[in-house]
Amino acid sequence: MRNTTQIRRIAYIQSSWHSDLLAHARLAFYERMSHYGWPLNRIDTYDVPGAFEIPLMAKRAALSGRYDAIVGAALVVDGGIYRHEFVAQAVVDGLMRVQLDTNVPVFSMSLTPHHFHSHSDHENFFSGHLKHKGQEVADACEGMLGALRRFETDLPPNDANKEPAGAA
Repeated sequence: MRNTTQIRRIAYIQSSWHSDLLAHARLAFYERMSHYGWPLNRIDTYDVPGAFEIPLMAKRAALSGRYDAIVGAALVVDGGIYRHEFVAQAVVDGLMRVQLDTNVPVFSMSLTPHHFHSHSDHENFFSGHLKHKGQEVADACEGMLGALRRFETDLPPNDANKEPAGAA
């Protein structure tokens, strides 16, 4: 369980495309984060038009200073008009850049299935799969926030007179 005095917020940014399926991931994320002690009123959800817009919203959220972590969620499918891989790669690259540029952990729950068609078999499969992915991203989020807390509390004091480890 988490000490609630340390809690700020988590931003959950979701693409509006396939929002009915992504709702399974979002609800599973909420449930798992609640299990870890995060109050649901501390998770802010933002809907953006598509996956391509997630990194910009993530950067705005990170720069706001309000969030301990950011999650981006999307289902990027092959619509038959263009190669969907470039969208998925742009999203993941953008989220990684946001994380490294802002020092705020950013998690991608952006899935790019090889085959997806809007029929009941695929919708049933992906509903269950996205629920699992929502739980996984919550586990990763809580795990990384815990690792960062341990890192920050275990840092040795900054001592200018001390030689670096391994110095002879």
